[in-house]
Amino acid sequence: MVQRPGKLQDRIEMNAFYKQSETAYYSIDDFDKVEKIDVHIHINTFEHTLLEQAEADNFIFISINVDGFPNDPIELQQEYSVKLREKYPDRHYYLTTFRVNGFEQPEWTESVMNYLQDSFGKGAVGVKVWKNIGMAEKTGDGKDIFVDDEIFEPIFSFLEKHHIPVTGHIGEPRSCWLPLDQMMISGDFNYFSKNPEFHMFLQPQKPTYELQLERRDSMLKKHPNLVFVGAHLASQEWSVDELAKTLDQFPLMCVDLAERISYLQYQSMEDYGKVYDFVIKYQDRILYGSDIIVDKAQNMEEERRKAHELWMKDWVYFNTDRLMTNESFNAEYKGLHLPKAVVDKIYSKNARRVFLRK
Repeated sequence: MVQRPGKLQDRIEMNAFYKQSETAYYSIDDFDKVEKIDVHIHINTFEHTLLEQAEADNFIFISINVDGFPNDPIELQQEYSVKLREKYPDRHYYLTTFRVNGFEQPEWTESVMNYLQDSFGKGAVGVKVWKNIGMAEKTGDGKDIFVDDEIFEPIFSFLEKHHIPVTGHIGEPRSCWLPLDQMMISGDFNYFSKNPEFHMFLQPQKPTYELQLERRDSMLKKHPNLVFVGAHLASQEWSVDELAKTLDQFPLMCVDLAERISYLQYQSMEDYGKVYDFVIKYQDRILYGSDIIVDKAQNMEEERRKAHELWMKDWVYFNTDRLMTNESFNAEYKGLHLPKAVVDKIYSKNARRVFLRK
């Protein structure tokens, strides 16, 4: 049974204003009328079919370059973004990144800084760091490297000084370190059961989930003024309580929702009010993202259709109180029915403040 929001006095007072009239909420029909920003999408192609859909659906993209697409090196990803920005200057933005491999070479830091400076000159609005830091790259003698290591200090210091935002995908979902029968979401079960080489539960010699977050937090403590967005609900998707502690500890930290909305839906089955209250409390620090990935090998019309369906399903979840189902856990949950003011922040205003600075 899906629970309704609890009758906590602070929730009643907080929502009293919102509930004065139906105009305080968006409807499904408002979907294409409201500006929306997808802060976590990967457009690895010169093809612009998905941007045509973005125009129809009133979406702006922040496409993320990643040091992890073997068929699309970071330089080519940047070429895609620059070309698409030329055609869609007010609809397509991007985050640059840097190649971690070679970090022990004496010229590595200078090379990274030169690449980043070139990216900013071409229009990049931020930087992405990926899970290969902490989970893949190693020193020549086999030691793991982490995001708070000294080799990254000049980079984060520069970004902090110039108020350049960083999106960090540090670690993985906690499920990655759990046995299959303890995973919350069937999608995790399906993935790790078919890809045991990436299932950290089977590799106890690898760094733990807790260590990944500890090293992230260590970096943030060193750089208290760094504007940081924890990708995928900061890899704390499994518990809004734990994520709230992190947000309270780091006041400049935000999180994106990319590929983790189902975890909010799962938790709301047991305590709808807790999830609702979390979103209301941290409404200034949550950014919408889908983690859609498109490349030149895909059928663009099919990807266009799937993107629209995903965006619409998420819109229904955040803007209505409909009962919905999710194939990831095969159960019923209710939409959050957030006030317009909150939806505007999650879908647009927060991203404009953090990345577009307008």
